Amino acid sequence: MLNNIFTGLFDSDTVTNISVSSFLICVLCALVIGFVISLMYMYRTKYTKSFVVTLAVLPALVCAVIMMVNGNIGAGVAVAGAFSLVRFRSVAGSAKEIGAIFLAMSTGLIIGTGYIAFGFVFAIILSLVGMLYAGLDFGGKKKGSLDKTLRITIPEELDFTDVFEDIFKEYTKRYELSHVKTTNMGSMYRLTYNITLADYNKEKQMIDKLRCRNGNLEISISNQETAVAEL
Repeated sequence: MLNNIFTGLFDSDTVTNISVSSFLICVLCALVIGFVISLMYMYRTKYTKSFVVTLAVLPALVCAVIMMVNGNIGAGVAVAGAFSLVRFRSVAGSAKEIGAIFLAMSTGLIIGTGYIAFGFVFAIILSLVGMLYAGLDFGGKKKGSLDKTLRITIPEELDFTDVFEDIFKEYTKRYELSHVKTTNMGSMYRLTYNITLADYNKEKQMIDKLRCRNGNLEISISNQETAVAEL
């Protein structure tokens, strides 16, 4: 009786019907896996509540959709198109966020096709590997990033062409003037350099020399914004 209630209107003899018990087992397993993946993502990572909650329920959502497709090629193509629309209506996140989303969707796909044990094994292995890399600070630089963005304000009468060249040669491995902008009603220039420090511990010494050269005007230095940091 209960199975008849959940029978699709367009079901036929050529399509295998999914029982209510099988549906509930797969969805519950997907929710458990989503919870595990969320815990993995929160380990040593800055996160928002909305993202981790979405990550926890995403495997169950994908699992339910895949079970409803149930071998129907036309429905599968429609689902793929619907998922592709989400990409164009969302802001691109960090590489780790996108990786976690793909992990959640992959486990949902595996469970939705009925391979519950494989889904658990896959999620646990990938979660443990992710936590291991985060714990070891894999890919991080031990002494901090040497790639910096340096912004220097100079008076208009100071020729900025090679004014800091000797200082940069002493304290950096590489330097490049990437942007010049007038400020303060055109009475000053703001120079933006992309530099690679030769020694992280001599950053203050370099700034002190730059202050003497630019008349103690504003100087700011920050980690370089690179396109390789995010996808």
